Amino acid sequence: MSVQPSDFQKAVEIGRPPNVRQMFPNSKGLIVSGKFIDRAMLKKGKAIAIAANGRNTFVIQGALRAAQRANAAIIIEIAKSEGGIDAYCAINYWNMARIVDALLNEMGITVPVALHADHYGIKSEKDIEKAKTEIPTLFEFGMTSIAIDASHLPDAQNLMANITLSPCVPAWAGLETEVGEIKGKEGLSTVEEALFLIRGLNAHNIFPDWIALNNGTTHGIEASDQGIQVELTRQIHEALSPYRVSGAQHGTSGNNSERLREIAAKTRTTKANVATALQMLSWGLEVNDYGNAMLDENGNFIKLKDQGVTEALWAEMTAYAREKGWTGGNFKKLNLPFENRLLAQPKEIRQRMVRRVEDFVHTMITDVFNAKDTADLCIETILETGSFDPGPKAERIEDPSEWTPEAIAQKASTLNADKGPSGDFDD
Repeated sequence: MSVQPSDFQKAVEIGRPPNVRQMFPNSKGLIVSGKFIDRAMLKKGKAIAIAANGRNTFVIQGALRAAQRANAAIIIEIAKSEGGIDAYCAINYWNMARIVDALLNEMGITVPVALHADHYGIKSEKDIEKAKTEIPTLFEFGMTSIAIDASHLPDAQNLMANITLSPCVPAWAGLETEVGEIKGKEGLSTVEEALFLIRGLNAHNIFPDWIALNNGTTHGIEASDQGIQVELTRQIHEALSPYRVSGAQHGTSGNNSERLREIAAKTRTTKANVATALQMLSWGLEVNDYGNAMLDENGNFIKLKDQGVTEALWAEMTAYAREKGWTGGNFKKLNLPFENRLLAQPKEIRQRMVRRVEDFVHTMITDVFNAKDTADLCIETILETGSFDPGPKAERIEDPSEWTPEAIAQKASTLNADKGPSGDFDD
């Protein structure tokens, strides 16, 4: 299909969900449910949408420009640690939609974009109670997709948290769930655990679009070459095939392009998060082919001359980090105190920050994730659906009477699950 201007206009009229229409009644930006992004990748086959974590304005601009160049549907997201109430970024759950919509109109972006509240973490009963109030506000402020991440909890509590919070998520919104906290090679997810979570959700008429796994990768900067366990991922996705759930790949750092291509080719993954890499690129740091920041012999980041931020500002940023005792991945905490300083740089500096992100994301979309021209497929699906809601991919096949709270606790007690070491693995 070759999308005509009239097709795009029709998609804007019918494809934007109610919260987006209410917030931006005069917008020409095509912000859609995450469900449509997943469907576009499935339609193309062996394609993955990049989910760019918008830690700063330059990352969002660059990712959107890259998607437009590649004619690809894209997800812009922010995680709870990055943009929640205790955020380390100026971009957050409640302002991201306004920023993205403004950029779509300013830059004339005509590809479909989903806005994803990533890693909405649930670590206790107290978090569940807070979430009942907070999650609805995320959708009031323009989110179109969410990841309920209770993977920090034991399996039964993870499932029950997802069931409890399901009414807080609009039926039309994209939904991601997670099994196994992202801890690298420790605490790898199993087929048994993934089936337990998805079967239990299915019995309660909850049909996630994506499942994230601990399949051997990490968030942030990855020094080892352990990386994604492709065969483990394939086995889990295959076991889940009756439930028609796609894969969400977290922590692409530490995985070279060939391994990421393998994930696209051999698994049912349709969403891949890229966060730290885009931040580092915008700042002008040296990265390898998949965006992992390079370090010098003293363990310091390598700033490329005439790339990213000015040398003077980078010196200020590193001095601030030293004063705070921040090293390695904790440089992410520079986002909040320096966002306005970054925006106050000369136009040519801001443009080169955006361009570096754009070029990297464009390569990922076209040469690694096979997502070129998925924008047309997404718009085609919206027009075929005639609605902002394509509905669930799956239907209930599990017996609800076998998934009561008591039955869930009993089934969970028989799981043989290694959760790995305790600690803070958020990024």
